[in-house]
Amino acid sequence: MAIVQTRRNFLKHTSLAATGMVAASGMGGTAMAAKRSYDISLAGWSLHRALGKGDNQKDNLEMPQIASEEFGIQAIELVNQMMSDSDAAYMGKMAANASKHGVKVLLIMIDGAGDAGSSRERSREQAIKNHKNWIDIAADLGCHSVRMNWGGAPKDFLTNAPALVEFVQRSVPGFRAIADHGAKKGLNVIIENHWGPSSYPDILTDLIKRVDNDLFGTLPDFGNFPDDVDNYDAVDKMMPYAKAVSAKCYDFDAAGNETKLDYERLISNVVDKHGYHGYIGIEYEGNRMSEYDGIKACKVLLEKLKA
Repeated sequence: MAIVQTRRNFLKHTSLAATGMVAASGMGGTAMAAKRSYDISLAGWSLHRALGKGDNQKDNLEMPQIASEEFGIQAIELVNQMMSDSDAAYMGKMAANASKHGVKVLLIMIDGAGDAGSSRERSREQAIKNHKNWIDIAADLGCHSVRMNWGGAPKDFLTNAPALVEFVQRSVPGFRAIADHGAKKGLNVIIENHWGPSSYPDILTDLIKRVDNDLFGTLPDFGNFPDDVDNYDAVDKMMPYAKAVSAKCYDFDAAGNETKLDYERLISNVVDKHGYHGYIGIEYEGNRMSEYDGIKACKVLLEKLKA
């Protein structure tokens, strides 16, 4: 989004200016380190065992209250398949609950709504229709983005270059139509590295460039990369197009560090190098710790890395 990008650049430049002022006034030539500036949100998937559609689960409508009261987090990212309904009445309750607890609904992660890259034209058309509907819902909730998947790729896309080219080409019109609808509503349409071609940054950024819409971008997830892709290099390549960031985490050691990912390196890339100062969404996906404990541990780490 042009407005978001302008604000990001403004914050980046003012942050650099402030750092220079601190350095100039530092006693004995020692400059105080500027604190990193970003906000923390909670991705709904972090609570997929506690919230959802199952008989023993709490309803996803409770997420705003849980985020605020349990974790002190005032911004959330919803997952459409965790919600028990999508009609106006249900979404009205979600909006009311968010407002009651002072929580922003930042985006909706859309799954199961069809593939804009399907080899079948009718399926692509249905995917466009379905995602436009979710954009309308997200706009009513005050979101800044919707997250899409990029499905429909041939299984041999890594070894069959002509098939990959055809897949990318047939994906462009659908994503462009969806992004254009998002623009009418003032929303970003973003692609997460969520397996398949989307987890290969060179392929994904090629799609972003082809669609050529300022509101069509990426949602870098710190995880979700195959073994043959370097997480840190991949996030770096996705960041120029990022409208949101997902802090995937799995487990933490006694010192509070994430055990599979170098968070200092990732945050340095996202914030220091690329000047991102928006929300970084906690997405706990571990099994050893409870969902609540994993979320809390990730929040502590993200807050620590601000210093």
